[in-house]
Amino acid sequence: MDKLQIEIDEKKKEITTDGYPMSIGELVNLYTSDELDIHPEFQRFFRWTILQKSKLIESILLGIPIPSIFVSQREDGVWDVVDGLQRLSTLFQFMGILFDEDKKPVKPQPLVKTEYLKLLAGKYWDKEGDQEHSFTASQRIAFKREKIDIKIVKKESHESVKFELFQRLNTLGSRLSDQEVRNCLLVLLNDDFYKWLREISNNEYFLNTLSITDRLVDEQYNMELALRFLIFKKINPNEVKTTPDLGEFLTDKMRGLATDENFDRAKEEQDFIRTFQILDFALGDFSFKRYDPNTLKFGGKFLISAYEAVAFGLGRNINQYKDELNEKLKNSIEKKVVKIWGAEGFQSKTGSGINVTSRIPTIVPLAEKIFSKK
Repeated sequence: MDKLQIEIDEKKKEITTDGYPMSIGELVNLYTSDELDIHPEFQRFFRWTILQKSKLIESILLGIPIPSIFVSQREDGVWDVVDGLQRLSTLFQFMGILFDEDKKPVKPQPLVKTEYLKLLAGKYWDKEGDQEHSFTASQRIAFKREKIDIKIVKKESHESVKFELFQRLNTLGSRLSDQEVRNCLLVLLNDDFYKWLREISNNEYFLNTLSITDRLVDEQYNMELALRFLIFKKINPNEVKTTPDLGEFLTDKMRGLATDENFDRAKEEQDFIRTFQILDFALGDFSFKRYDPNTLKFGGKFLISAYEAVAFGLGRNINQYKDELNEKLKNSIEKKVVKIWGAEGFQSKTGSGINVTSRIPTIVPLAEKIFSKK
């Protein structure tokens, strides 16, 4: 038998699925009964405009097919929404039943005119005392009877299937950043780890050193940088050599950290804060900017190669830095960072066209050696 076919047959055994259409009313009942988890934490990652939301309502009213909703059945029988969060959130918000991650109701928004239904403008599901701007009773009934195709990954499937499914559905043609997709995966995998990572990535010392744009913060790039620190502080940098895609590498390592019972969050948080406290004190937002030997100054924009060298190098030695925050420490850190910029191995691996798989294995050990006090 063909070897590929054998592999296909084996892997298909790991995935058990089902699917059937369900009315919006049935989905509402599942949601209000806590049998459908749309993960309100995800709402921060999806940025639909009111026009996009209105177009979804329009599609349902006109019977225009919308993509399937993908759910994963948990051991307790509850359905985790793997793909379709924004569609369901839009429906539930419009109907006035949506709650955010703090269990607070999300205020419905008035619709706007769409291509086919100009008179949707200003309409609500059921605005008290204002029939003119509300759907009629018959429109609400017809709306709830409309069906949406549901694809179900059953609980008998391998535990990794829903994460793979989410990642594939939300990285092909998606507007989410890589870290926003990872964050959604983290919520599905280990919500406590996600909240912890979000908390440390908003640490004052850390943000002070980054000097990244508000747009990148909105796209959770600070969380990606914090994740990179946690990963490369511990692993052998040579591990990255064999990866064809750094994003996949970070995701795999993140899943490992989130499921590792021996991962000491308290210790890692202490090391994280101490590392960036020192860098903030010594260099502030110049920590990861280019050093110019001609002007003897740091300047320009945030550089990921500088972050990889300076943050990872110090982080891998942080247990040697028990010093008080004083001028001696400040001068020492600045000299070490300047030394990194002057090192031939660093300069040759930070130019344009240098692949991360060759950069990290070179610059991280170099910086680690420079920061070492031994």
